Amino acid sequence: MTGRPPKYDNPEQMQTAIDAYFDEVDGVPTVTGLALALGFDTRHALLYYEHEKPEFLTTIKRAKTRIEEAIERELMNRNGTVTGLIFNLKNNFGWKDAQELTHVTEDEDGKREPLRFV
Repeated sequence: MTGRPPKYDNPEQMQTAIDAYFDEVDGVPTVTGLALALGFDTRHALLYYEHEKPEFLTTIKRAKTRIEEAIERELMNRNGTVTGLIFNLKNNFGWKDAQELTHVTEDEDGKREPLRFV
């Protein structure tokens, strides 16, 4: 096997580093800040662990949920511009402005078929 050795051998080891990041972060935590604190060069390296190493999935998802919660709190406590916070939530956590509606129609045979509007 070639390439550099993994930064973390197990989720427990990574969790210790994640806890240290949240204990030491000054201000609102970020996904990129977490990645850097874990010793990764980019946030994509952290996302690689999340998507390609199943044993780390729950650990990373929980950390990202903690970040999302902190951003939500910051959004609710802000009186000024929130553009950056909204951008972060949309791009890192799948939030969107779109409203989805479903309308169910019934054809002449009584078959119901949903129509989705986004």
